[in-house]
Amino acid sequence: MEGTTVQRPHVFAALTCSAALLLAPLLAGCGGTAEADTQPPSVPAGVTAQASSSTSVHVMWEAASDNKTIAGYEVYRGKEKVKSVPATKTMIDVDGLTASTDYTFTVRSKDAAGNLSEPSKAVPVTTQSTPAKDDKPPTAPAKLTGTADGSRAATLSWGKSTDDVGVTSYDIYQEGSRIHSVPASETTAKLTGLRPGTVYTFTVRARDASDKSSPDSNALDLTTASAPGAPASTAPTGLRSEIGKEGGEFTVDLSWDQPDTGGEIPAYELYLNGKLTTTIVWGGIPPKGRATYRLHLSDPAGTRYSVKLRAKLPDGKWGDFSAQPTIVLAD
Repeated sequence: MEGTTVQRPHVFAALTCSAALLLAPLLAGCGGTAEADTQPPSVPAGVTAQASSSTSVHVMWEAASDNKTIAGYEVYRGKEKVKSVPATKTMIDVDGLTASTDYTFTVRSKDAAGNLSEPSKAVPVTTQSTPAKDDKPPTAPAKLTGTADGSRAATLSWGKSTDDVGVTSYDIYQEGSRIHSVPASETTAKLTGLRPGTVYTFTVRARDASDKSSPDSNALDLTTASAPGAPASTAPTGLRSEIGKEGGEFTVDLSWDQPDTGGEIPAYELYLNGKLTTTIVWGGIPPKGRATYRLHLSDPAGTRYSVKLRAKLPDGKWGDFSAQPTIVLAD
């Protein structure tokens, strides 16, 4: 019986086309055309510029849209680009300015292909004058309260601060990072762009024209609602502390409710002031329910620490951080 010869004269050509598609997706060929993204994103709207002090301006805007993906934003002072901002942020502080000086700011959005939008409407602002004498920082904002507004927003309120010259703005911090500012005339803030099912710890500081900041307000823990279909939070909850003394050291007895991870939690990472301090590894069978740990500190009385921790999940990954309360070492 005579076999049948099968010829494959186009195999090499097909492989060549496949390689060309991988290396140069914008080239036409191989049965289709990959079009370049030449459409610029929309122009950022709602641009505002607030003089936070004599040397800084806080610029905010609304998120832009694109036919594919927004990659970030560019902030201009006059015709000079002064800041590049990732797509996840819609505000930035521009520092190093001159007191009592007029400036204009615009914002342009940028997509993943490098297309830039047209500039936004130019917003004028005048930096504040430098006080002749400003020796003291403002007092801390009082009685910070707030609510989570659904899964991606929160509203905060606080009491006014005082200053020997005058408060110029309030800065909102989330675990030590400034995320928003409002003028001194406002004592509320609407925060957007939060993540669903996440524990946040907010504080507020007042600022004066000399860029002196007040101490932190009280810390406020808020948890955003979980989004439909989103995985459950893996953050420890109910973190509490009790300060004691043992010899010449302070003891901090921590306790918390463990997250439901579907299995045993073999370890926790403990952070002080945002830095990893120790990894808590259980000597035997991991505890169930509420867990406890004693921390020894040799710092002087009055030392302040923010404390947070996260669990090692059964799959080996680290989970979400707990809320971040502040402790003060005291006799």
